[in-house]
Amino acid sequence: MKLLRKLLGVPSKAWNWLQLQRLKTSFAAPPLIRGRLFVGGRGELIVGKKVVINSSHRSNPVGGKARTSIHIAPTAKIAIGNNVGISNSLLYSRVSITIEDDVMIGGGCQIYDTDFHSIRYEDRILNGDKATKSAPVLIKKGAFVGTSSIILKGVTVGERSIVAAGSVVVKDVPNDEVWGGNPCSFIKKLS
Repeated sequence: MKLLRKLLGVPSKAWNWLQLQRLKTSFAAPPLIRGRLFVGGRGELIVGKKVVINSSHRSNPVGGKARTSIHIAPTAKIAIGNNVGISNSLLYSRVSITIEDDVMIGGGCQIYDTDFHSIRYEDRILNGDKATKSAPVLIKKGAFVGTSSIILKGVTVGERSIVAAGSVVVKDVPNDEVWGGNPCSFIKKLS
């Protein structure tokens, strides 16, 4: 059984390496990736030390996503700090997403630094959707983002803060607080 697992793991490791090479990737140390990544775009990816990325139902069934997907537009950047865990989540950047050290991102989370489309009909349908808004996302040191949460453009999640499972974060979360819901709102301070 161990030998079979080892043999089956080799293609995933090669796949992940090839996927990461499609991006402008720099590593402080190669991440531990369980499963297969999906990588799109041609932007810059920076990965710190002791990063663990779960990217399969087997590696973490929470969240229900089949794998972790990373998409970085050509002029965009995603920076992942040291000692970060990401499970079966989607990171999509047109500007920048920064995940600082000691952050945990639960299964099935989605982090977007863009609206993808304009909210105005004329801009979206008639004018080629050129008025799309994007703004950097920052998840600070020690934060925890609960399963199936969505973090939208321009948001900063504060140091050591917790975003409760299933939350939609549309505004900044201060340091040392628990926030949750849709839209995400203050629940309590951490002591």
